[in-house]
Amino acid sequence: MPNPLVAIVGRPNVGKSTLFNRIIGERRAVVSEIPGTTRDRIIAEAEWADRAFLVADTGGIEILPPTVEKGLRPVSHTPLLEDSEPFIPQIRAQAEQAIDAADLIIFLTDARAGLTAADREVADLLRRTQKPVLLVVNKVESERHAQEAYEFYELGLGDVHTVSAIHGDGVGDLLDLILEELPPAEEQLPEEEEAPRFAILGRPNVGKSSLLNRLLGEERAIVSPVSGTTRDALDTALLWEDQPLVLIDTAGIRRRGRIERGVEKYSVLRAARSLHRADVALLLVDAVEGVTAQDAHIAGMIADEGVSVVVLVNKWDAVTSEVRQNKRDYELWLRDTLKFLNYVPILFISALTGSRVKQVLPTALDIMAARYQRLPNGPLNDMIQEALSAHAPASKRGKRLRVYRVIQADVAPPNFIFFVNDPKLVHFSYQRYLENRIREMYPFPGTPIRMTFRKHKKSKS
Repeated sequence: MPNPLVAIVGRPNVGKSTLFNRIIGERRAVVSEIPGTTRDRIIAEAEWADRAFLVADTGGIEILPPTVEKGLRPVSHTPLLEDSEPFIPQIRAQAEQAIDAADLIIFLTDARAGLTAADREVADLLRRTQKPVLLVVNKVESERHAQEAYEFYELGLGDVHTVSAIHGDGVGDLLDLILEELPPAEEQLPEEEEAPRFAILGRPNVGKSSLLNRLLGEERAIVSPVSGTTRDALDTALLWEDQPLVLIDTAGIRRRGRIERGVEKYSVLRAARSLHRADVALLLVDAVEGVTAQDAHIAGMIADEGVSVVVLVNKWDAVTSEVRQNKRDYELWLRDTLKFLNYVPILFISALTGSRVKQVLPTALDIMAARYQRLPNGPLNDMIQEALSAHAPASKRGKRLRVYRVIQADVAPPNFIFFVNDPKLVHFSYQRYLENRIREMYPFPGTPIRMTFRKHKKSKS
């Protein structure tokens, strides 16, 4: 990546996600008082004093079994999430990967809890990296907390810097220090055009993180058969055949009535909000379980946002030979259930074995190119007039629809404005007919078409 990377590490529940959100200026990471909430590492871009850099939030580095040294508090004074303990080795591995990739490390500790054995363990880990470390004490919100922060000098990592991530106190000074420690700006590569963003969406446990890892060729996200393992939306930059891309892995989207209150609820909201940032959605469905009402709900969310889409039928290797032999029937049933027409590509893949996964990114890039396609007004209007002549609209109360001209007003998604004598004369079926004729001229694969009908100023009522 062209921008330097700053990794925020520390034991659980010291405020890493809160500081991460404060630095990047938005609530990207899930924040909870319960340790163990952040499992995967999250990377986002931040900017300070006209300098851009990347920030990685990581899961808490937990030491098992707890060790208590003389004069130090226990490793964890608050229990982890019940379902987080099995992931502790993976969480630590993710944090260590972020440390290895980082140009600068923020070691975050907690003034309220004081110096703990776990803090000393993390400090020992960081000393072995030979990388610059800023020791930061969080939750300093009173003079007493500021005085207690001095005990962290015992870690031997240099100056102690104090902040209150939740209130923002001291964060500006910390950002100044970060810029001082980062490589000089002139060593960075020049900025490029914003990379296409592909969001991996689907209900829980359909293989989203497995697909991400297969596409990247590394264990970038924790993979587990436990539903809901991925809580945060992960942005991962990669270069594919000289084309920069961003993959967004998201938490599984459940039906509203089945979303637990608290952490999972906000994770689902973030998954839904990730559509706002996406150009193309990679919608995964489970080939074995088949298409469910929840899959149709997610497809509806994608359509409502106007995001382009490719449907990935995952676990195709696990279906019966009879199902594989009738793939065409399966595809027709899937399109009917998801309300997707023929313009949406469908790939039958296996993230586990890698079967046909190589087709995913080229297909998504083709869809991305179509999303920004602009049709010339002359040929477009000629085609629409031919469509009107070939199949005239039905009259309504003695009036017939007339189309004076058409323009493509926008891209991403394509939006066509029809100037007509009376917008009320446009029947849904005829609008679909006009859309099909546009797609005959240019198919816009995987991309929805928006059509707006406006009354022509010179037309008579």
